Amino acid sequence: MPEIKIVTEVAGRICATPVQVGGTVADGDDVVVVEAMKMEIPVASPASGTLKLLLVKIDDLVAEGQAIAIVAS
Repeated sequence: MPEIKIVTEVAGRICATPVQVGGTVADGDDVVVVEAMKMEIPVASPASGTLKLLLVKIDDLVAEGQAIAIVAS
């Protein structure tokens, strides 16, 4: 099973993690939501699979390009 690293394209604060580790995600499903400039920006999974690891938690600050999760497809 290949592992896919999911990265955020914006800097901000993690405000939601709608999928739990071990949960199933489809291509395009939101894995986390980043709050940036008073907007909530979802970060989607680029592939279907299982959320293997969540590298952030709610209220963490993230930088642009930072890895936030790993999906096993």
